[in-house]
Amino acid sequence: MPGPSLSSVGLSLRGLASDLAGPFDLDVAPGQAVVISGASGSGKSVFLRMVADLDPCCGEVELGGVSRSQMSGPAWRTLAPYVAAESAWWADLLADHFQPSHLAAAQALATRLGVNVRAWDGPVSRLSTGERQRLALIRALVLEPPLLLLDEPTGPLDPLSTAAVEAVLAERIAAGGVLLMVSHDAGQAQRLAAARYRMIDGRLEAAA
Repeated sequence: MPGPSLSSVGLSLRGLASDLAGPFDLDVAPGQAVVISGASGSGKSVFLRMVADLDPCCGEVELGGVSRSQMSGPAWRTLAPYVAAESAWWADLLADHFQPSHLAAAQALATRLGVNVRAWDGPVSRLSTGERQRLALIRALVLEPPLLLLDEPTGPLDPLSTAAVEAVLAERIAAGGVLLMVSHDAGQAQRLAAARYRMIDGRLEAAA
């Protein structure tokens, strides 16, 4: 099933719930970002994983009127990739984590985000924590997904690298993408978000 285009997609959640969090009802229009903060263990990562269809849950999730229930989990995550605070790497070499058709775009983004291009010929184990975090984000961005689910994407980064990531995310939002992001940086939320929420005991509450 073809996915909706980046410029026409809104996100809709209805009764999304698990044994750990929810229910959640949320609408996010195309070209909007939602930033979620909250204490450790409050359910922020669980919420993103539920939207990504990585954790067992019930309820309805739609992108541009296309229901998550109409496709497999892996197919859904090409439209709604989840970038964890510490992402998984399943092969030794960095280049093996990207489709050949995505390499040029990935390398261009890496240059923008300050990742040394020589890293592409080496193992993941030689990358710093910050480099791995940026490359995990790039791995999602090159899919051109209508929805990004990001869990503290700039947590380990210095201010300059954080600004570069925010610039790329702002471009994606301006192009019509939807962003759900966990962040504890109030300034970042103010710069990127159309709406801000706090997660409290598995429930979303609007933040001032």
